[in-house]
Amino acid sequence: MLKQAQKLKQTQTLSPQQIQFIKLLQVPTIELDKRIQEELQENPILEEGKESDEKENEFGNEDSSSDEVDTAEEFDDIPDIDPIDEVNLSDYVDRDDVAGYKMYGDGDVADDKDLPIPMHETLGDVLLMQLSFLKLNEVEQNIGEQLIGSIESDGYIRRPLEAIVNDLAFLQNIETDLAHVEKILGRIQQFDPPGIGARSLQECLEIQLKKKDTNDPIVKIAIKMIVLCFEEFKKKHYTKIQKRLGIDDEQMKDAIDMITHLNPKPGGANTMVASAQFLTPDFIVREVNGRLNISLNGKNAPDLRVSRQYGDMLDAYDKTPKKTKKMREEVRFVKQKLDAAKWFIDAIKQRQDTLLRTMQAIIDYQMPFFLSGDEGQLKPMILKDIAEIIQMDISTVSRVASSKVVETDFGIYPLKYFFSESISTESGEDVSSKQVKSVLRNMIEKEDKRKPLSDDKLEKLLRVKGYNIARRTVAKYREQMNIPVARMRKEL
Repeated sequence: MLKQAQKLKQTQTLSPQQIQFIKLLQVPTIELDKRIQEELQENPILEEGKESDEKENEFGNEDSSSDEVDTAEEFDDIPDIDPIDEVNLSDYVDRDDVAGYKMYGDGDVADDKDLPIPMHETLGDVLLMQLSFLKLNEVEQNIGEQLIGSIESDGYIRRPLEAIVNDLAFLQNIETDLAHVEKILGRIQQFDPPGIGARSLQECLEIQLKKKDTNDPIVKIAIKMIVLCFEEFKKKHYTKIQKRLGIDDEQMKDAIDMITHLNPKPGGANTMVASAQFLTPDFIVREVNGRLNISLNGKNAPDLRVSRQYGDMLDAYDKTPKKTKKMREEVRFVKQKLDAAKWFIDAIKQRQDTLLRTMQAIIDYQMPFFLSGDEGQLKPMILKDIAEIIQMDISTVSRVASSKVVETDFGIYPLKYFFSESISTESGEDVSSKQVKSVLRNMIEKEDKRKPLSDDKLEKLLRVKGYNIARRTVAKYREQMNIPVARMRKEL
């Protein structure tokens, strides 16, 4: 038997403006310009430029010192009335008002909007150029291009060659076999950078070694070590390798030294160049006479305005005694675009204000670090700490911290670098996990590489220094710093 019942349920719905702000807030500076250009293309009423530029163009030498209109103020009183025939256009827009806005907050804006971004060729471009030098027929050229397209950013091919054979058959209607694809891959593996196109680390190292002088006795030993004793090499079982290859300590050391100077990620150099584009700082913090000055990258402060041209249409509509359906639709379109322009400009300004408030709070909290650059000066800080200071939601701080970068006198840091958990010392003082990691790293750097420190030993040494952390925490911090276990740090 069905029963009807009423149930109250409270839900929170975000407005379009809030959604737009949230999306813009998490966009890094390097992508913001692209997002603005997209909005400019979609909304003809939104324009780039300063108010004074537009007035000068339209009125010649007219005095441009009239009061600027703030985004939030100009359109706050827009009546939201339907149908559009009832809109009082004199309330909606004044021809003497020009909506020109310079988006700025409490902090300064760096003058240089276009910080240099290195131009570069992608790894694929470099490989395709080398492929063009080979005298390949059309089928082989297509196979080569398919293989190069399968090479990942670190330089490896991880997709099975059988799958690439199938791709060629189904996607390009090219019938080939595994042997033919392997033959073309072998030629690509001779390209620069050395080791490119390998299917495993073992193959990558072997390719690089075979590009050296293979008449050199040490090169021969190194190749044998990788081909015949790779598992022992990975585990640093040097005694087993020496016994199997019949080599002495000197030969062993020279061969290992040669191997460890090879590049395990042959595509990595290209990837690093590409990633430099995405390290454009959102903030710039500089110390001047003992004080820290914070500025936003200029790309965060675009000159945006509402076009004056829409006024012509609204004036014509207002003065026309008989308003047609087409005219009403055109004015409705203008109103929608005006609202969209207002929302977008407000969201950009709100984004900028939020960025500055968040960055200023982080600087105030971590002032000793920003003055010294000493990682050991970082205090424990979580998202909630900053959220309480700026009186915003934790999720807002998280969006800023997860995607923004700051340039300081000591280097470029992601904002999330400054957030860390707290560790209690024997004296009862809370210190940042970053500080513990710094101490841990220094211990490992100074250890005797012939007898590297185990995690248990590191734990005991940290306790002597007053840091009460467990061995598993030592292991976690070591792994977060990409430091291998003691056995892998051992040197001859």
